[in-house]
Amino acid sequence: MNPPKIVNVSKALPPYFRETKDIIPLVELWLQGQEERFKRKVVKIFEGAAVDRRYAIMAPEEVFTATSFQEKNNIYVREVRKLGRTVLENALSAAQWEADSLDYIITVSCTGIMIPSLDAYLINDLGLRQDVVRLPVTEMGCAAGISGLIYAHNFLKANPNKRIALVAVESPTATFQLNDFSMANMVSAAIFGDGAACVLLSSEAGAPGPRIKGEGMYHFKDATQMMGFDLTNHGLKMILDPSVPETIATHFPDIIHPFLKQFGTQIGAVDHLIFHPGGRKIVQTVEELFGAMGKNIDDTREVLRLYGNMSSATVLYVLERFMQRNIPQGDQGLLLSFGPGFSAQRVLLEW
Repeated sequence: MNPPKIVNVSKALPPYFRETKDIIPLVELWLQGQEERFKRKVVKIFEGAAVDRRYAIMAPEEVFTATSFQEKNNIYVREVRKLGRTVLENALSAAQWEADSLDYIITVSCTGIMIPSLDAYLINDLGLRQDVVRLPVTEMGCAAGISGLIYAHNFLKANPNKRIALVAVESPTATFQLNDFSMANMVSAAIFGDGAACVLLSSEAGAPGPRIKGEGMYHFKDATQMMGFDLTNHGLKMILDPSVPETIATHFPDIIHPFLKQFGTQIGAVDHLIFHPGGRKIVQTVEELFGAMGKNIDDTREVLRLYGNMSSATVLYVLERFMQRNIPQGDQGLLLSFGPGFSAQRVLLEW
């Protein structure tokens, strides 16, 4: 049996982007009529978010325009189809795979609603086989990029000589609530950006890339209120509990050590940390925890700076940075993300 391997990771970005310093005047305009103290606090959140630039499926001026849920979601559907097609074509081209060689397609998104899901459109747009297996993953938030890797791994373990594309396309911009002045919406607006990533995986003999040595999920009990969306008449309203970093820190040893031990390793033997940049505070919390173990998450911090948090796609951007390097054989990498549920998703790689 050939171990499932990650063959390629590609990314695609939407056409609009702004530096954070250029978004702050729009934020100040949006907050006209609010108390001065509140406005200063929100601007500080943007300035201190550790995000220098973000990309979006619509112009920044459109983001701060009052539109209906239907109008924003229509933009989401139109642009997600474009981004999904582009990122899958990029990945297939880089791997020199034909679209009709795919046996399974997993699509991931939580920032809009479309039925049929993105995978159905990709089958038609790129000419995938009529018997390709589809799996849309829609309600797992930031954790879903790694969730998709876990589902792909399980399929490939059971099916030799198969190929999978995992396509994650997110637009948190499309969920921005113009009339929501909660701190959750402020933090969300300050840290999130839009983007797409595609991972190609294979269980074929001789497939290149690191192998998936192990994977697993860890579910926090009675923590469903910590992260997610409320579906309102105005769209998807962000739920983001300020205790998330503290909760992660409390559970961190239970999330990391038993998982690594299960697959015959430990944190000292892990060479590369591929962590989802949920936001500045979460990154700082995890950086301190890993730092105490002699590790760093420099690539995670850099992805947050360059793109913001793109929900499920973001950890795959971090993974892409490692895939571009000449990593020595035998090195291990740990992928880690957190998302609604509340849950942690983990994948152990070996080059």
